[in-house]
Amino acid sequence: MIVVMKQGATPEQIEAVVLRVEELGYKVHLSRGEARTIVGIIGADDYLLSQDIFEVMEGVERTVRIMEPYKLASRNFVQAQSELSVGPVTIGGARVVVMAGPCSVESRQQILETAHAVKEAGASILRGGAFKPRSSPYSFQGLGEEGLRYLAEAREATGLPVITEVMSPDDVELVNQYTDIFQVGARNMQNYSLLKALGKVDKPVFLKRGISGTIEELLMSAEYILSHGNMQVMVCERGIRTYETATRNTFDINAIPLLKQLTHLPVVADPSHGTGKWELVGPVAKAAIAAGADALMIEVHPNPARAWSDGAQSLTPERFAQLMQELRSVAAAVGREL
Repeated sequence: MIVVMKQGATPEQIEAVVLRVEELGYKVHLSRGEARTIVGIIGADDYLLSQDIFEVMEGVERTVRIMEPYKLASRNFVQAQSELSVGPVTIGGARVVVMAGPCSVESRQQILETAHAVKEAGASILRGGAFKPRSSPYSFQGLGEEGLRYLAEAREATGLPVITEVMSPDDVELVNQYTDIFQVGARNMQNYSLLKALGKVDKPVFLKRGISGTIEELLMSAEYILSHGNMQVMVCERGIRTYETATRNTFDINAIPLLKQLTHLPVVADPSHGTGKWELVGPVAKAAIAAGADALMIEVHPNPARAWSDGAQSLTPERFAQLMQELRSVAAAVGREL
């Protein structure tokens, strides 16, 4: 439930509504727009929804019941586009942000070389996995804290903020010492213990859609993080499992404009996992920008043929630089920057 304040409502009137909500035993989230302030009531039950408690208070224009099961993630709750700040980078604004780097950190030389290359090409954030959830227990699982240290060194050398995956609530404290953005992979979208733990940190969370996850399930997973206090969440379309086997996954381009309608959270596209083939990464990345994506995550490796994971979908630095040039043209065509 939200309480929409009148245009020009005084700070005292807004505070009175907030105090009344808290007196009734509910939590509050304030959204201050240019024209109006919205008081979000978290945990509103049937009793509250059946009462006309707030309409009679001074400065209140109306109350609105949010029908979606995801309350805090809903566009009805926060009507303006949310923007997340990561150092000098803003995600959710006019500029399309590109995150790039290898699927997994393999060595100090590899991540430093890649970091310098993607920065030179125009990427704003460095990606790299130190902990890797793999389908096979015999596949490379990541370097762990050693990989995190290499990522931190690459950040120091290039100035690029870092995004890396966290897999367990037990790892949140460790990863928090090194990363600028927590990544929740597709296999952990509904790891609710992890989501609750990330709701208590003060850093952005990058939440990937599950392999067979619906849009509503993705937003409900985001709701777990938001409801535990962390409003710095972005959601990512990375392809879903269908009957098609010609590509690694089926990239759901529909999800991007639909998510932009349903949620105020920034929407990211991952064409690398969405296709599994480096030749398709560029076309799908361009389509994602045209569809309204706020950011892209693209895998780049100095030598994809020798990559320890996901080499088939990784671009060489040279191909990535060329793609960045092409993406700038697409972004300009739809009134965005890159």
